[in-house]
Order: sequence, then structure tokens, then C-alpha cells
Amino acid sequence: MAQQSKTSKWNQIRHAKLFMPIVCLLIVLLLNVIQTPDFFKVSMNNGVLYGYLVDIINRGSELVILAVGMTLVTAVSGGQDISVGAVMAVAAAICCQILSGGAVSTNTLAAPIIVAALAGILAAGLCGAFNGFLVAKLNIQPMVATLILFTAGRGIAQLVTKGQITYVRVSSYKVLGGYIGKCPIPTPVFVAILTVIIMQLILKKTALGLYLESVGINGSASRLVGLNSTMLKIIAYIICGLLAGLAGIVASSRIYSADANNIGLNLEMDAILAVALGGNNLGGGKFNLMGSIIGAYTIQALTTSLYAMSVSADQLPVYKAIVVIAIVVLQSPIFQNRISKITQRKAVGNAA
Repeated sequence: MAQQSKTSKWNQIRHAKLFMPIVCLLIVLLLNVIQTPDFFKVSMNNGVLYGYLVDIINRGSELVILAVGMTLVTAVSGGQDISVGAVMAVAAAICCQILSGGAVSTNTLAAPIIVAALAGILAAGLCGAFNGFLVAKLNIQPMVATLILFTAGRGIAQLVTKGQITYVRVSSYKVLGGYIGKCPIPTPVFVAILTVIIMQLILKKTALGLYLESVGINGSASRLVGLNSTMLKIIAYIICGLLAGLAGIVASSRIYSADANNIGLNLEMDAILAVALGGNNLGGGKFNLMGSIIGAYTIQALTTSLYAMSVSADQLPVYKAIVVIAIVVLQSPIFQNRISKITQRKAVGNAA
């Protein structure tokens, strides 16, 4: 009986939604101990925290923000928004252009930071609404619909900045991507935490999360019970656009400039991987927001780990792809079923 109780508890733990995402994150982190013994070391230097773990949490902030929006879009439409990286560049370009007053470089602000940031985020929201319209109203496949802004988004950002990298060399603008006063924790970490808390409250305290899942599971049935599936899809894409805009402002603040060619580059793929690694169904339906967040930090931990192993930026995607394939296989239903069968056989053998 005691053996059966232990097996039952283990099965409950193993089938928990966050079990595999957490295991994958721990595997990535623990493998670094072999290659980089001081990987978990965190030190304080000039009043600021330093270390690989700090870098993962800090640099993964934008990816976490994107993963939240990508999770909602995936759940409601059964597809992904591949334009979020370009939308980040658009938001950053508009924000920096307003702050600089149209100049290529500035040491003084031409407008309040809050006004410029809101303008950039709202522009990103409009991009999301455009994507949502194509998907919900015109029934275009999400990957194809968002391919438009994926292709044209950076061109729009270049038009806004007139083909230049716009620099805002003002210390107050660097706070969002740097540090607040003497606080040793990077500001982007607080932005990511606040974003997650707000979205969790919205999804849990309102029926939005349930409605998005319902539409993702069966849009036709949702319409029959009175849900406006078209509007819900548009709302999800608007939220995704707004969050991409926020991530773009944070990324721009890190480098105090709007670099249309590089801000958010390839982050859309990392965001999709984060959703997948979080145990979410890319075909839509039920979603696990915390799983996506863990997936985002797993991706960032992998990226930081490879850099720590002196892997060049050109070779990084190859090694990253190999590890991601292994993680996805571990989380695949077929692999999980085979592990379950092996575990059951062992349990039966022990009982006999």
C-alpha cells in the first residue's frame, strides 16, 4: 500500500502542468554547473547585482512580456503572431523619435517620456488590432496574416527614424532598461513581474481567460452560447501588440536608442518556443501562462549558457536548436506515454 501511495503521488506530480517546464529549466541550469562552476554565483559590485542568474532574469524580461501576449494569441486563434519583434522596433522608433524631436541624437528630451512611451505602445496596439482584423474578420491564417508586419514592420520603423539610429542620451530614459536609483535589481525585472501580475489578475478576476480558451477550443460552439469570437480574437491580438510595444520600449531604453534593424530581432521565434516549452498547445485552447513564463526563462537560460561556453553569436542558433529539440521531445505526448507505460510496468513488477 505504501508503495502504491508513493507511486500515486509521483504520478500526480509528474502529470502536473508545470512539472515538465520546471524540469526542463532545471536541466538547463544544472548542466551549466559542469561547464561553468560559478554559474550560480551572484555578487554585488558598485551597488548592482552581477552574475549569470541575474543576466538570465534581466535579459529574459522582454521575452517574458512577449510570451504572455503570444500565449493569449495562441490560445484564442490556434496560431502565432510572428510580427512581435518588428512591432517592438516600431514602438521603439516612435518613442525615440518623439523624445528626440526628430533629431538623430539628443541630450535633452523634446517631450515627456511617459507621453512618448504611451505613443509607442499605442502604435504597437494598432499593429495588433491590424493583425487581429486580418485573422478574425478575414479568416486569414495567423502565421500568414502576421507575416505582413513581420516583413513591413521594420521598414515602417525605418521610415519613422528616416533610416537612422535615433539616440536618446538622457539618463532618465535609461532607467526603464537600467536601474532605479540605488536599487541593485534591474528595472526590466520589475516591468516583467508587474506585467505578469496585471495579466494574471485580468485573466483570473474576469472571464477573459475562460472566453479565450472557449473560442480556441471551439469557436463555433462559443458563438452559439453568445460569445463574440471575432472580438475576442481581436482583443487578444491587441493585447499581444501592446505587450510587444512595452517590450520594445524596454529594449530601446537598454541601448538608449531606436535601432530598427536589431531591436526584437528573432525574439518572435523565442516567444513561440517559450509558449511551446511551457506545455501549451500551439493549436489553441487551454493555456498555462506560468508555463510560458518558465519557458521564456528556459530559452534565456539556454542563450546565456551558450554565451558562457564561448559559443559565437553565429553558431548560437545551431546549438540552441539542438537543445530545444531535445526539450520538445521530452515534453511530447508520445514520449510521456512511453515513460508512463514503463513506470506502470515497473510498478506492476514490484507489486508482483
